Formats: sequence, C-alpha cells, structure tokens
Amino acid sequence: MNEWWRAAVIYQIYPRSFQDDSGDGIGDLPGITRRLEHIAHLGADAIWISPFFRSPMKDMGYDISDPCDVDPLFGDLADFDALIARAHELGLKVIIDQVLSHTSDAHAWFVDSRASRTGEKADWYVWADPKPDGSPPNNWPSVFGGPAWTWDTRRRQYYMHNFLSTQPDVNMHNPAVQDGVLAALKFWLDRGVDGFRLDSINYCFHDRQLRDNPRLEPFPKVEPHNPYDFQDHKYSKSQPEMLPLLERVRALLDRYDDRMTVGEVGDHNHALELMSQYTAGEKRMNMAYSFDMLGPDYSARHFRGVIDRFMAGAKGGWPCWSFSNHDVPRHVSRWAGQDAGGDALARQAIALLLAFEGAVCVYQGEEFGQTETQLAYEELTDPVGLRFWPDNKGRDGCRTPMVWERDMPAAGFTSGVPWLPIKPEQRVRAASEQMGVAGSVFEHYRDVIAFRKQTEALKTGGTRFLNLPEPLLGFLRGEGPGAVLCLFNLSAEEVALPEGLMTEASGRPVGPAEGVGVAGRLGPNGYVFLQS
Repeated sequence: MNEWWRAAVIYQIYPRSFQDDSGDGIGDLPGITRRLEHIAHLGADAIWISPFFRSPMKDMGYDISDPCDVDPLFGDLADFDALIARAHELGLKVIIDQVLSHTSDAHAWFVDSRASRTGEKADWYVWADPKPDGSPPNNWPSVFGGPAWTWDTRRRQYYMHNFLSTQPDVNMHNPAVQDGVLAALKFWLDRGVDGFRLDSINYCFHDRQLRDNPRLEPFPKVEPHNPYDFQDHKYSKSQPEMLPLLERVRALLDRYDDRMTVGEVGDHNHALELMSQYTAGEKRMNMAYSFDMLGPDYSARHFRGVIDRFMAGAKGGWPCWSFSNHDVPRHVSRWAGQDAGGDALARQAIALLLAFEGAVCVYQGEEFGQTETQLAYEELTDPVGLRFWPDNKGRDGCRTPMVWERDMPAAGFTSGVPWLPIKPEQRVRAASEQMGVAGSVFEHYRDVIAFRKQTEALKTGGTRFLNLPEPLLGFLRGEGPGAVLCLFNLSAEEVALPEGLMTEASGRPVGPAEGVGVAGRLGPNGYVFLQS
C-alpha cells in the first residue's frame, strides 16, 4: 500500500461554512469545488469533509437519515462526483466523515425498528425495558445532557442515544447492522473517496448487560457543568467488540488501492490507550486522534506526555494530530494566554504541529490565524450551547463562515445571509488581507508546510525528546545526517537556552524560524529547526 497518509497534511472542511455558491447562506459542494485551488496552493495533501449527507440537521449533519445520498442543502451526487474529480486533478486526496455509531431517528432503519418489537429491524437499535418503577434501565447519560435513554410509546421501551434523542444508537452487536454500515462505506469507496474519518468511533458498542457506569475517579476538583463528566463511561462505550469491527472495516478498504481510515477517539480518560489499540498491527485503522491536543494545555510537559504515551503503546499504530476542529474553540483563542501578540502563537503553532511525528489536520481558517467568534445566545444554533450556556457556549464559535474578502458583503462566503454571523473581528483575518503578503500567517503556513514536505526527517523520522525546562520543548526527529532538532519556546516571554544545549543541537538553522535573533536565547513564541 502507498502509505501517503503517514505524513499527510489534511485540511478539514466544515461544508456549511466553507463556501456557499447557491446563495442560501449555507456552504455547499460546488462552493468547496470552486475553492479547492486555495487548499492546493496552501500545500495540503488531502481534504477531510464533515458530513454532507441527507439529514434533518438536528446536530448539523451528524444525524444522518441516508448515508448514501447528499443533502439538498449541499447539492447532489453529481456535485460530489465533480468535487472528487477536481480534487484529484489538483493532487488532493478526499476523506469524508462516516458516523457509524448512530443515525437520525428519521433513518429508514429506525422507522422500521420502532414500529414493533418483531419487525425485520426490531433489534437494529439499542432497546431496553424500563426498570419496575418505569425509569431508564441504567444510569448512562447523554453527551448533550440528560439520560442516554428516551421512552418510545409504540414499543413501550427505551432506546439508547449517546447524543441527542434524535440520534438513536445502532445495535452494532447485530452482524446485520455491521453489514449495513459496511455497505455504506463501499458506496463511497466505489465513488472514489480516498479514506474515511470515523466519527466518535469508540461509541459503536455498549455493554450487553447494561451495567451502570461508575463514578469518575479521581473526581474533578471543580464539579463539571455537564453531568456526563461525572462518570467513567466504562460500559456505555469503548467496548472490546470494537476491535473485530475495525478489522472488518480495514478488510473492506484493503480491497481498494491506497485507501485509509482515521478515527476520532472520544474518551477523556482512556483516549491514548484506545488510539493504540485501534491502530495496532496491520488489520485495524491506519490512524487515530483524540482530544488530548484540543484542550487548554499549551505546555512542553503536556505535548511530550501525549506523544510519548501514544508511541509507547501504539505497537505499530500511527497518530494524527490536530489543534483545532469543528467541535472545540479555535486554538489561537484557546491558548491566548501564551500568545506574545501579533499572531506569534498562530505562526508557532503550525510549526509545532508539523514537527510532530504523524499526520496532521488543519481546520479551515487556521491558515489565517482565525480566532473564536463570540456569539450572543440568540445567535446560537448548536444544541450544546443552547443547553449549557453560558458555561459551555457550544461549537458555533468555531463554525462561523470562512472570511474570504474583508470588505465584501458576507465576506465573500455567500451572496445571501450567512447561517451564522460574521463578526468584524473575523474580517480582520480575511484571506484577501494575507494571501501573497510576506510575513502573514497564511504565507507562514505555506512556508512551514513546504519545509516539512522537503525534509525527510520531519516526514519519516522517529522522535527523541530532550530534557529541557518549561517552557522549552525540544525533540530530535530522525537520526544521523539529516536529523532535525526542533526547538520551541512555548511562552510569551523570552527564555535563555540551557548551557550545552547547542552542543546537543549542533547544526545549522534550516527552514522557517521565529525569535532567534539573540544568541543563546529564544524569543517569545520562538522556534527554530537545526539540521546537522
């Protein structure tokens, strides 16, 4: 297999917000196709497109009613075929989301399943009788608040949903359900997709005995705003039956040339362990990523710990790292306390990400240093924000439309009214203000991506960390001639380099750099690559 994915730079597209060509204020597939040259110009190797399938849009497309069709909001199958063709012309691989663990309650499977306890698909979802007092069968909560069980009056049973009540979980213990899921994957493989990003992949199986989850230990010092975070989700997800299913998925993809899978592991307590299991050997996913780098910690200790723990347990598996996506606040805003200003952190962050061993994902707008959009409650659409405001403002702030032209109506995103507002602070980081401008965040992204592509150690070399004090992070990629030392000051203050470090790092500066003007010191948010 041509393992193009191992060092790939994957550009994530959130289709509602990338480019609208129909004028309805919602991004679409023709809009993506028209903007693909931008992604190729950036230097990315692949695109990952978030869901565009038929859906009632209760969870913005992650509630799928037909996994083998395009929702009319985004276009049709002919538009998707045109997108694939254009991407391949530009040398871009195409990865699409697949949601295996649940469907919309409007999916034909669920309509059949809830009709009776004896129908053809009666056990295609997770159904359970109530306790004698009529309450749900156990204590499992929903990620989006409330119990993970909703009463259905027709069947006189509860059905399980890890997310919204309109997103019932399929019963993956049933082999016929697995066959149905694999058939949907095959549909898209036959249309030419190069890979799948498997959403919340560790949610596919539940404990057959429906045992209660235990309390999370150690319990957080500050009580979470979401009751979901009170538990260790030992039985409601992350079950061992996941491994044989992943092997079935891999066997299907291996029937095609050069295809890949990358899985999202949503588990705050066991993510790195699961990433290792899910990518071990040659029979499961090619790569996995977790939320470990999508949180508030921007420290040498944290990054080293995440990478070390994965590599120690991976047993031949492979990671995919990212700093932002459609589910978390943008990293430039999330790590603002470590930013020296002037987009210094945005420039450092991409150099850091691309220095890591593994594939990386860049979320749309990052290449302009885009910040989190501050929205009022009445502007929200996300069920998470609507439920948990103001402690959790939801995911809309990172999903606002791309800002292509600073001074155009709707910033060049649409000729209509955008589905989420575009604020003045987002217009400051418009594409029109940065592309072709020396020193801009965008041109810095292009430089660092190009440097990684031409530097073999950063694509294929192993990782050895140096023992440096905070806020310095240093690691060697590769061995012998051509090895590269990557050195970062993860703070907004200038720091002195330890004596003897430059002996360890003997070599010449190569590639992009920031904050290296004073000998023996590294400036705020500074970094340098040294090659022997």
